[in-house]
Amino acid sequence: MPTLALLAATTRTASVSFDADQHCFSLKEAIGWTLQTQDGGLVAEGEADSVVTTLHGLQPQTRYVLDMGGDRLVFSTKTESRLIDITDCGASPEVDDNAAAIQAAIDQLPPHGTVRIPGGVFRSGPIFLKSDMVLLLEEGAVLAGHADRSHYKILPARHEDGRVLGTWEGVAEPCFASLLTALDCRNLAITGAGTIDGGGDRGDWWTWPKETRNGARRPRTLFLSHSDTLSLTGLTVRNSPSWTIHPVFCSNVLAAGLTIQNDPLSPNTDGLNPECSRDVHLAGIHFSVGDDCIAIKAGKRDPKGGLDQPCERITVENCRMERGHGGVVIGSEMSGCVRDVTVRRCELCETDRGLRVKTRRGRGGRVERILLEACRMDRVATPLVINSFYLCDADGRSDYVQSRQPLPVTDATPQISGITIRNVVAENVVVAAAAFYGLPEAPITGITIENYRISFDPDAEPDVPDMACGFEPMRHAGIIAENASFLRRTGIHLPHATQSIAV
Repeated sequence: MPTLALLAATTRTASVSFDADQHCFSLKEAIGWTLQTQDGGLVAEGEADSVVTTLHGLQPQTRYVLDMGGDRLVFSTKTESRLIDITDCGASPEVDDNAAAIQAAIDQLPPHGTVRIPGGVFRSGPIFLKSDMVLLLEEGAVLAGHADRSHYKILPARHEDGRVLGTWEGVAEPCFASLLTALDCRNLAITGAGTIDGGGDRGDWWTWPKETRNGARRPRTLFLSHSDTLSLTGLTVRNSPSWTIHPVFCSNVLAAGLTIQNDPLSPNTDGLNPECSRDVHLAGIHFSVGDDCIAIKAGKRDPKGGLDQPCERITVENCRMERGHGGVVIGSEMSGCVRDVTVRRCELCETDRGLRVKTRRGRGGRVERILLEACRMDRVATPLVINSFYLCDADGRSDYVQSRQPLPVTDATPQISGITIRNVVAENVVVAAAAFYGLPEAPITGITIENYRISFDPDAEPDVPDMACGFEPMRHAGIIAENASFLRRTGIHLPHATQSIAV
C-alpha cells in the first residue's frame, strides 16, 4: 500500500511525500493526483514524478483532501492574519532596488501573516525576515539579488550580547548580509513556486572567493541564524554568491521539494550547509551546484572564535545530487562535533565523492554515528571517503597536519567512529570503492559495510581519492583502509578491483 504523508503546510502551500520508503528521488512512473476541498469541490489535479510534491495556490485555514496513487491524505492549511502583496508597498519590476518596499511589507505584517511576491522579476538588496510569518513567492516570481555590492549591509561578527552572528567557514567574521536573512526568528516559512536568485553571476562576487572586500566576506543567498521551526518548501534557489542556504545555530529545520542550482564553475557555492544546528530534515531536494551539495558543519577552532555547538540529528532523504564536488560532506569544520546523521534513499550522479568526511589535526571534535543507506550512485569518482589529512588552511601542508607518524593525542585530535554503509549501489566508479584514512594516533573505528555493490567505469582515468599530501592517483581500486577498523564487512561486491580490502 502506498504511503502519502504531509511534510509541511503553510498558509497557501503544502508539501507531501509519496512512497518515500520505496523510491529514491524519482518515482518509477508518474502518479496522478487530485486535490479537493472537504465538501468535494475539485481544486487542482496533476501528476507527480518525484517523491516530494509541493501544492500551490491554496487558501488559508482550509481543509483539503488529496488523493494520490490510491492513498488519501486530509490536511489543513495554516491560519493567516493578513496577506500583504509587496506591490501594495511600492515594489515593482521597474524599480532598481525593491528592498525598502519589501522590508516595509514585512515590518507592518502582523503575526501569522503572509507577504506575497507576485509574478515578475524584483531586484533587491538584503531583506530581513521576522518570526511568525510566511514569505510566499508565487509562480513566475523572481527575487533577484542586486548586482551592486554597495546595496548590501555588512553583518558584524557578533551580536551586541557576544553571540556569533556573521560566520565564514566556521569562524566569526563580518559578512555581507544575504538576500534573505533571518536572525533570531521563530515559526518562519519561505515557500512557493517562484525563484530566489542570489545574483552570484552579477557584480563581482565570484572573483574573490577566499578574500574580503570592505572588510567582509561574501554573502550567502539565505542565511538563517539562531532560529527555530523553519520551513523552506517548493522554491528554486539559484545563482548564489557563495554558500546557498546556511542555517547556523538553528533547530527544527525542514527543507523539502527545493531545487538548488548554481553554475558548476562558481566558487564555493555549496547547496545547503547546516552548521551547529539540530533536528534538520532535508527531503526531496534537487541539487546541481559549484561545490558540495550538502555540507554538514560544526565550526572550527580559530583565534577569532567560532561556533561551539554540535550539529546533530540531521536526516537527508529522497534527494538528488548532481555534479557537485561532494554529495553529502561532513566537515572540514567539525570542531563542535557532528553526530547522528542519516542519509537514505538518495540519488547521486557525477559528483566527485558521495559520502565524504574530511578533517585534520587541529580540529578536535568528533564525527560519530553516520548512516548511509539505500542510496544509488552513478559516475561518482569515489563513493565513500573519510580523510583525516585534509588539505585546508594556511598550515594544511605542514608536518603537523600531514605526518603519517603518530603524534600525541590532545583536545585538537579529531575522532571518527560509527560509520555504517548499508544497501548502497555505486555504478561506474572511477577511483576507488571507498577510502578510509585515519590518523595513526586516532584511527577510525566502528566501520560497518553491508550489501555494497560496485561497478567500475571502463574509461576511468587515474586520480587521487581525496585532497592530502602523499595520496597517489589510482583507478578501479577496492576498499582502502589505513588506520581504520571494521565491525562488519558483508555482501561487498567488487568486480575486477585493482586492490582488495586493506586494513
